[in-house]
Amino acid sequence: MTDRKPIGMPFESWIDRQIREAEERGEFQDLPGKGKPLPGEGRPLDEMWWIKQKVQSEGLSMPLPPTLALRKEAEEALAAARGARSETEVRRTVEEINDKIRKAIRTGLPGPPLNLVPFDVDRIVSEWRQSR
Repeated sequence: MTDRKPIGMPFESWIDRQIREAEERGEFQDLPGKGKPLPGEGRPLDEMWWIKQKVQSEGLSMPLPPTLALRKEAEEALAAARGARSETEVRRTVEEINDKIRKAIRTGLPGPPLNLVPFDVDRIVSEWRQSR
């Protein structure tokens, strides 16, 4: 006589058996998150997920490289210029960010390429006028 399982019977590994028996004893009943989807489920795999999760859970912030910080500042300056109350405010806002962009181009900043050139003040003022 042999100890072979009949065809069609599933094989249960030692690990599978340990898990099944622990579930039957109720050892997984009070685990946090039971029945809830895993965070990030359905999103593309990100190799830095655990760092991002730690930063978020600890309420930390990571400073941007200077070139990226300047790009973000330039976007915010354009938004501020578009919402300005006067043409003088538009010009001042755009000129201030243009000065920073010119300085960064002259001196160079660490980080990814800057990919910014000074904005055309007259064009932005014209767009501002048209939106009024």
